[in-house]
Amino acid sequence: MFHPTVFDNIKVTLENQLYDYDNLDGLLVITDRSDLLDLALMSREFSLAFKLTGGRHVTAGIVLRSTVKELGDEILETPGGQPGCTLTLRFDMEISDVKVQCAAVEEILTTIWGPELRPVQTLRFRYGAVEPVYQNGVELHFRRLLTEDQMEDLPGLLNYLLQSTEELEKLFNL
Repeated sequence: MFHPTVFDNIKVTLENQLYDYDNLDGLLVITDRSDLLDLALMSREFSLAFKLTGGRHVTAGIVLRSTVKELGDEILETPGGQPGCTLTLRFDMEISDVKVQCAAVEEILTTIWGPELRPVQTLRFRYGAVEPVYQNGVELHFRRLLTEDQMEDLPGLLNYLLQSTEELEKLFNL
């Protein structure tokens, strides 16, 4: 019989809550979902992206990853091993004023998540465009492994994710 891993249990919890926010509560609309098994690296990755209901500017999402080491430590019950997975939160948006909007994004996310979880912003633009519009990809990387010990923290984490998305949407409604 299949025994779910830490990755599976956390994935199902996050996925179910986000789909409840979509289907039952109407707070958001799921726009993308991916569940990958990388056979070359023997790793797993689950991602889910959404927009707030009525939101037009910000796509938010989660990325859950587990490497062969973390999966192996759990399956083989390695003494001293650390079974778990990593979590990254993503926000994607188009911006036109890099200095002002990137600073505002950093301030919003640092206020909500605290200074220890610094947002990483990566800008892309199309060369030759008449008026450059930048794709701003923002990531928040949790530095420690997520384990089943943090399962009860996941609903709060998702509330902060929704709050972050709402605040970032407000940048475009000024």
